[in-house]
Amino acid sequence: MRPDTPADHIAEAERLLRTAEQYPEDAEPLLLQAAAHLELAGERGRASTLYDRLLASENPEHPQLVKALQAANLWEYGHEAEARALISGIRTAAPAEAAPWEIVAETLENHDELEASHECFSTALSILLTEGEEVPYATRSLLSGRHRVRRLLGLPHDEWDSLADRVHSGHTPDVSLDELHDPKRLWALGSDNPAELKAEIARLRSELGSYRSALSRPFPVAVLHWPEAELDELLEAYPQLESEYPTHRAHLTDIEASLRDLSATGTENLGIVTATVPSYEAFAASEQSSPANADLLPQYATTLAARGRAVAWPPPKGAACWCGSGRTYGECHGVAEL
Repeated sequence: MRPDTPADHIAEAERLLRTAEQYPEDAEPLLLQAAAHLELAGERGRASTLYDRLLASENPEHPQLVKALQAANLWEYGHEAEARALISGIRTAAPAEAAPWEIVAETLENHDELEASHECFSTALSILLTEGEEVPYATRSLLSGRHRVRRLLGLPHDEWDSLADRVHSGHTPDVSLDELHDPKRLWALGSDNPAELKAEIARLRSELGSYRSALSRPFPVAVLHWPEAELDELLEAYPQLESEYPTHRAHLTDIEASLRDLSATGTENLGIVTATVPSYEAFAASEQSSPANADLLPQYATTLAARGRAVAWPPPKGAACWCGSGRTYGECHGVAEL
Protein backbone atom coordinates (compact mmCIF):
# COMPACT_ATOMS: atom_id res chain seq x y z
CA MET A 1 0.00 0.00 0.00
CA ARG A 2 1.39 3.36 -1.03
CA PRO A 3 1.84 6.13 1.53
CA ASP A 4 -0.99 8.63 1.16
CA THR A 5 -0.98 11.14 4.04
CA PRO A 6 1.94 13.26 5.32
CA ALA A 7 2.10 11.01 8.38
CA ASP A 8 2.39 7.94 6.13
CA HIS A 9 5.23 9.56 4.19
CA ILE A 10 7.08 10.46 7.38
CA ALA A 11 6.68 6.91 8.70
CA GLU A 12 8.05 5.53 5.43
CA ALA A 13 10.96 7.96 5.55
CA GLU A 14 11.80 6.84 9.07
CA ARG A 15 11.68 3.19 7.98
CA LEU A 16 14.08 3.92 5.11
CA LEU A 17 16.43 5.79 7.44
CA ARG A 18 16.54 2.75 9.74
CA THR A 19 17.21 0.49 6.76
CA ALA A 20 20.06 2.78 5.67
CA GLU A 21 21.65 2.34 9.07
CA GLN A 22 21.32 -1.44 8.72
CA TYR A 23 22.76 -1.46 5.18
CA PRO A 24 25.32 1.36 5.03
CA GLU A 25 26.64 0.12 1.68
CA ASP A 26 23.23 0.98 0.19
CA ALA A 27 22.74 4.23 2.09
CA GLU A 28 22.60 6.56 -0.89
CA PRO A 29 19.51 5.18 -2.71
CA LEU A 30 17.75 4.59 0.61
CA LEU A 31 18.40 8.15 1.81
CA LEU A 32 17.25 9.53 -1.54
CA GLN A 33 13.97 7.63 -1.18
CA ALA A 34 13.62 8.90 2.39
CA ALA A 35 14.21 12.48 1.24
CA ALA A 36 11.53 12.09 -1.44
CA HIS A 37 8.99 10.97 1.17
CA LEU A 38 9.93 13.90 3.40
CA GLU A 39 9.34 16.29 0.50
CA LEU A 40 5.92 14.74 -0.10
CA ALA A 41 5.16 15.21 3.59
CA GLY A 42 6.09 18.90 3.35
CA GLU A 43 9.25 18.37 5.44
CA ARG A 44 11.51 20.08 2.90
CA GLY A 45 14.01 21.24 5.52
CA ARG A 46 14.60 17.66 6.68
CA ALA A 47 14.88 16.51 3.06
CA SER A 48 17.48 19.20 2.42
CA THR A 49 19.48 17.96 5.40
CA LEU A 50 19.55 14.47 3.92
CA TYR A 51 20.74 15.78 0.56
CA ASP A 52 23.50 17.76 2.31
CA ARG A 53 24.45 14.63 4.26
CA LEU A 54 24.85 12.68 1.02
CA LEU A 55 26.88 15.41 -0.65
CA ALA A 56 29.15 15.63 2.40
CA SER A 57 29.75 11.88 2.42
CA GLU A 58 32.91 10.40 0.97
CA ASN A 59 32.61 9.63 -2.76
CA PRO A 60 28.82 9.77 -3.30
CA GLU A 61 27.78 7.46 -6.14
CA HIS A 62 25.62 9.99 -7.98
CA PRO A 63 26.60 13.49 -6.84
CA GLN A 64 24.96 15.29 -9.76
CA LEU A 65 21.67 13.50 -9.12
CA VAL A 66 21.77 14.50 -5.44
CA LYS A 67 22.56 18.11 -6.39
CA ALA A 68 19.65 18.17 -8.87
CA LEU A 69 17.22 16.86 -6.26
CA GLN A 70 18.54 19.35 -3.73
CA ALA A 71 18.13 22.21 -6.23
CA ALA A 72 14.53 21.24 -6.98
CA ASN A 73 13.77 20.96 -3.27
CA LEU A 74 15.42 24.26 -2.34
CA TRP A 75 13.62 26.22 -5.05
CA GLU A 76 10.27 24.90 -3.81
CA TYR A 77 10.75 26.34 -0.35
CA GLY A 78 12.22 29.73 -1.05
CA HIS A 79 15.94 29.21 -1.67
CA GLU A 80 15.98 30.14 -5.35
CA ALA A 81 19.49 31.62 -5.45
CA GLU A 82 21.05 28.50 -3.94
CA ALA A 83 19.02 26.31 -6.29
CA ARG A 84 20.19 28.29 -9.32
CA ALA A 85 23.81 27.94 -8.22
CA LEU A 86 23.44 24.16 -7.99
CA ILE A 87 21.75 24.01 -11.39
CA SER A 88 24.55 26.07 -12.95
CA GLY A 89 27.12 23.65 -11.53
CA ILE A 90 25.26 20.63 -12.88
CA ARG A 91 25.06 22.15 -16.36
CA THR A 92 28.78 22.85 -16.28
CA ALA A 93 29.54 19.29 -15.14
CA ALA A 94 27.45 17.90 -18.04
CA PRO A 95 26.71 14.50 -16.45
CA ALA A 96 26.42 11.48 -18.72
CA GLU A 97 23.23 10.24 -17.03
CA ALA A 98 19.65 11.22 -17.72
CA ALA A 99 18.18 11.75 -14.25
CA PRO A 100 20.03 14.96 -13.19
CA TRP A 101 19.26 16.61 -16.52
CA GLU A 102 15.57 15.70 -16.32
CA ILE A 103 15.20 17.02 -12.77
CA VAL A 104 17.00 20.28 -13.59
CA ALA A 105 15.06 20.82 -16.83
CA GLU A 106 11.70 20.14 -15.18
CA THR A 107 12.58 22.39 -12.24
CA LEU A 108 13.27 25.23 -14.66
CA GLU A 109 10.09 24.43 -16.59
CA ASN A 110 7.99 24.44 -13.42
CA HIS A 111 9.24 27.93 -12.65
CA ASP A 112 8.52 29.27 -16.17
CA GLU A 113 12.17 29.26 -17.24
CA LEU A 114 11.19 27.63 -20.53
CA GLU A 115 14.17 28.69 -22.65
CA ALA A 116 16.64 27.46 -20.03
CA SER A 117 14.64 24.24 -19.64
CA HIS A 118 14.75 23.69 -23.40
CA GLU A 119 18.52 24.21 -23.39
CA CYS A 120 18.94 21.61 -20.63
CA PHE A 121 16.82 19.02 -22.40
CA SER A 122 18.67 19.62 -25.67
CA THR A 123 22.12 19.49 -24.11
CA ALA A 124 21.27 16.26 -22.32
CA LEU A 125 20.07 14.59 -25.50
CA SER A 126 23.17 15.70 -27.42
CA ILE A 127 25.23 13.89 -24.76
CA LEU A 128 23.10 10.80 -24.26
CA LEU A 129 21.66 9.94 -27.68
CA THR A 130 23.67 8.06 -30.29
CA GLU A 131 22.37 8.30 -33.84
CA GLY A 132 21.13 5.01 -35.22
CA GLU A 133 20.82 3.30 -31.83
CA GLU A 134 17.69 2.54 -29.83
CA VAL A 135 16.70 5.26 -27.38
CA PRO A 136 17.69 4.11 -23.86
CA TYR A 137 14.82 3.72 -21.41
CA ALA A 138 16.10 6.47 -19.10
CA THR A 139 16.44 8.92 -21.99
CA ARG A 140 12.89 8.65 -23.32
CA SER A 141 11.50 11.05 -20.73
CA LEU A 142 14.06 13.64 -21.85
CA LEU A 143 12.74 13.41 -25.39
CA SER A 144 9.18 13.74 -24.14
CA GLY A 145 10.03 16.65 -21.83
CA ARG A 146 11.83 18.55 -24.59
CA HIS A 147 8.83 17.98 -26.88
CA ARG A 148 6.51 19.39 -24.19
CA VAL A 149 8.62 22.49 -23.61
CA ARG A 150 8.94 23.16 -27.35
CA ARG A 151 5.15 23.03 -27.65
CA LEU A 152 4.86 25.57 -24.84
CA LEU A 153 7.40 27.79 -26.62
CA GLY A 154 5.54 27.44 -29.92
CA LEU A 155 8.55 25.96 -31.72
CA PRO A 156 8.14 23.80 -34.85
CA HIS A 157 8.88 20.08 -34.81
CA ASP A 158 12.47 19.01 -35.39
CA GLU A 159 14.12 15.58 -35.71
CA TRP A 160 14.15 14.94 -31.98
CA ASP A 161 10.45 15.84 -31.73
CA SER A 162 9.74 13.31 -34.48
CA LEU A 163 11.78 10.72 -32.60
CA ALA A 164 9.83 11.52 -29.42
CA ASP A 165 6.58 10.96 -31.35
CA ARG A 166 7.78 7.56 -32.61
CA VAL A 167 8.92 6.41 -29.17
CA HIS A 168 5.65 7.55 -27.60
CA SER A 169 3.42 5.96 -30.24
CA GLY A 170 5.22 2.65 -29.76
CA HIS A 171 4.16 2.54 -26.10
CA THR A 172 1.07 4.76 -25.77
CA PRO A 173 -0.62 4.72 -29.19
CA ASP A 174 -4.08 5.92 -28.12
CA VAL A 175 -3.17 9.61 -27.81
CA SER A 176 -0.44 11.40 -29.73
CA LEU A 177 2.31 13.34 -28.00
CA ASP A 178 1.13 16.51 -29.70
CA GLU A 179 -2.26 16.10 -28.05
CA LEU A 180 -0.78 15.39 -24.63
CA HIS A 181 1.46 18.46 -24.87
CA ASP A 182 -1.05 20.82 -26.45
CA PRO A 183 -0.93 24.13 -24.48
CA LYS A 184 -4.62 24.61 -25.20
CA ARG A 185 -5.54 21.51 -23.22
CA LEU A 186 -5.94 23.58 -20.06
CA TRP A 187 -8.65 25.60 -21.75
CA ALA A 188 -10.62 22.42 -22.45
CA LEU A 189 -10.81 21.72 -18.74
CA GLY A 190 -12.98 24.79 -18.33
CA SER A 191 -15.22 24.01 -21.28
CA ASP A 192 -18.91 23.22 -20.99
CA ASN A 193 -18.85 21.31 -24.27
CA PRO A 194 -19.36 17.58 -23.50
CA ALA A 195 -17.38 16.49 -26.57
CA GLU A 196 -14.37 18.59 -25.57
CA LEU A 197 -14.52 17.33 -22.01
CA LYS A 198 -14.81 13.71 -23.16
CA ALA A 199 -11.77 14.09 -25.41
CA GLU A 200 -9.76 15.66 -22.59
CA ILE A 201 -10.72 12.86 -20.21
CA ALA A 202 -9.43 10.32 -22.77
CA ARG A 203 -6.14 12.18 -23.06
CA LEU A 204 -5.74 12.43 -19.30
CA ARG A 205 -6.42 8.71 -18.89
CA SER A 206 -3.71 7.92 -21.41
CA GLU A 207 -1.26 10.22 -19.67
CA LEU A 208 -2.18 8.82 -16.25
CA GLY A 209 -1.59 5.31 -17.53
CA SER A 210 1.97 6.22 -18.43
CA TYR A 211 2.58 7.82 -15.04
CA ARG A 212 1.11 4.82 -13.22
CA SER A 213 3.38 2.49 -15.17
CA ALA A 214 6.42 4.53 -14.16
CA LEU A 215 5.36 4.82 -10.53
CA SER A 216 4.63 1.13 -10.20
CA ARG A 217 8.18 0.25 -11.21
CA PRO A 218 10.60 3.02 -10.11
CA PHE A 219 13.54 0.62 -10.26
CA PRO A 220 14.42 -2.06 -12.83
CA VAL A 221 12.89 -5.48 -13.11
CA ALA A 222 16.08 -7.22 -12.06
CA VAL A 223 17.49 -10.71 -12.48
CA LEU A 224 19.92 -12.12 -9.94
CA HIS A 225 23.51 -12.83 -11.04
CA TRP A 226 25.88 -14.93 -8.95
CA PRO A 227 29.57 -14.63 -9.92
CA GLU A 228 31.18 -18.07 -10.11
CA ALA A 229 33.09 -17.84 -6.82
CA GLU A 230 29.99 -16.60 -4.98
CA LEU A 231 27.83 -19.34 -6.47
CA ASP A 232 30.34 -22.01 -5.42
CA GLU A 233 30.30 -20.63 -1.88
CA LEU A 234 26.49 -20.45 -1.87
CA LEU A 235 26.04 -24.06 -2.99
CA GLU A 236 28.67 -25.35 -0.60
CA ALA A 237 26.83 -23.72 2.31
CA TYR A 238 23.29 -24.39 1.04
CA PRO A 239 23.26 -27.47 -1.23
CA GLN A 240 19.45 -27.33 -1.25
CA LEU A 241 19.78 -24.59 -3.90
CA GLU A 242 21.58 -26.84 -6.40
CA SER A 243 18.31 -27.45 -8.23
CA GLU A 244 18.12 -23.69 -8.88
CA TYR A 245 21.71 -23.50 -10.10
CA PRO A 246 22.91 -26.82 -11.63
CA THR A 247 26.05 -25.18 -13.10
CA HIS A 248 27.42 -21.65 -13.31
CA ARG A 249 27.33 -21.74 -17.10
CA ALA A 250 23.66 -22.73 -17.05
CA HIS A 251 23.01 -19.92 -14.57
CA LEU A 252 24.49 -17.34 -16.96
CA THR A 253 22.52 -18.75 -19.88
CA ASP A 254 19.30 -18.61 -17.85
CA ILE A 255 19.91 -14.95 -16.97
CA GLU A 256 20.25 -13.89 -20.60
CA ALA A 257 17.30 -16.05 -21.69
CA SER A 258 15.06 -14.65 -18.94
CA LEU A 259 15.91 -11.06 -19.83
CA ARG A 260 15.31 -11.67 -23.52
CA ASP A 261 11.95 -13.30 -22.75
CA LEU A 262 10.94 -10.33 -20.59
CA SER A 263 12.02 -7.90 -23.29
CA ALA A 264 10.09 -9.83 -25.95
CA THR A 265 6.88 -9.48 -23.91
CA GLY A 266 7.31 -5.70 -23.76
CA THR A 267 8.78 -5.42 -20.26
CA GLU A 268 11.05 -2.39 -20.05
CA ASN A 269 13.62 -1.05 -17.59
CA LEU A 270 15.36 -4.39 -17.19
CA GLY A 271 18.48 -4.91 -15.11
CA ILE A 272 20.88 -7.31 -13.44
CA VAL A 273 21.85 -7.30 -9.76
CA THR A 274 25.01 -9.02 -8.56
CA ALA A 275 24.62 -11.22 -5.48
CA THR A 276 27.05 -12.01 -2.71
CA VAL A 277 26.69 -14.68 -0.06
CA PRO A 278 27.12 -12.34 2.97
CA SER A 279 24.55 -9.92 1.57
CA TYR A 280 22.11 -12.74 0.83
CA GLU A 281 22.54 -14.22 4.30
CA ALA A 282 21.90 -10.81 5.87
CA PHE A 283 18.75 -10.45 3.74
CA ALA A 284 17.52 -13.91 4.77
CA ALA A 285 18.10 -13.03 8.42
CA SER A 286 16.12 -9.80 8.00
CA GLU A 287 13.27 -11.88 6.56
CA GLN A 288 13.56 -14.35 9.46
CA SER A 289 14.13 -17.18 7.00
CA SER A 290 16.89 -19.56 5.94
CA PRO A 291 19.13 -18.77 2.96
CA ALA A 292 18.31 -22.29 1.74
CA ASN A 293 14.76 -21.09 1.00
CA ALA A 294 14.68 -20.65 -2.79
CA ASP A 295 11.59 -18.43 -2.54
CA LEU A 296 13.85 -15.70 -1.11
CA LEU A 297 15.94 -15.40 -4.28
CA PRO A 298 13.55 -13.22 -6.35
CA GLN A 299 12.77 -11.12 -3.27
CA TYR A 300 16.49 -10.61 -2.74
CA ALA A 301 16.88 -9.49 -6.36
CA THR A 302 14.03 -7.00 -6.00
CA THR A 303 15.49 -5.63 -2.78
CA LEU A 304 18.90 -5.10 -4.37
CA ALA A 305 17.26 -3.30 -7.29
CA ALA A 306 15.30 -1.07 -4.91
CA ARG A 307 18.59 -0.11 -3.27
CA GLY A 308 19.98 1.07 -6.59
CA ARG A 309 22.25 -1.95 -7.19
CA ALA A 310 20.91 -2.87 -10.64
CA VAL A 311 22.91 -2.48 -13.85
CA ALA A 312 20.81 -1.81 -16.94
CA TRP A 313 20.34 -4.59 -19.48
CA PRO A 314 21.26 -4.82 -22.31
CA PRO A 315 24.63 -3.11 -21.92
CA PRO A 316 25.40 -0.23 -24.32
CA LYS A 317 27.09 -0.98 -27.62
CA GLY A 318 30.76 -1.84 -27.07
CA ALA A 319 30.36 -2.22 -23.29
CA ALA A 320 31.68 -5.19 -21.34
CA CYS A 321 29.36 -8.14 -20.90
CA TRP A 322 27.45 -8.26 -17.64
CA CYS A 323 28.80 -11.76 -16.87
CA GLY A 324 32.32 -10.50 -16.12
CA SER A 325 34.06 -12.46 -18.89
CA GLY A 326 36.02 -9.39 -19.99
CA ARG A 327 34.63 -9.60 -23.53
CA THR A 328 32.17 -7.10 -24.96
CA TYR A 329 28.50 -7.95 -24.64
CA GLY A 330 28.21 -8.32 -28.42
CA GLU A 331 30.99 -10.93 -28.40
CA CYS A 332 29.66 -12.77 -25.37
CA HIS A 333 26.07 -13.13 -24.16
CA GLY A 334 24.83 -10.53 -26.63
CA VAL A 335 25.32 -12.69 -29.70
CA ALA A 336 22.16 -13.48 -31.66
CA GLU A 337 22.17 -17.16 -30.72
CA LEU A 338 23.54 -18.44 -27.42
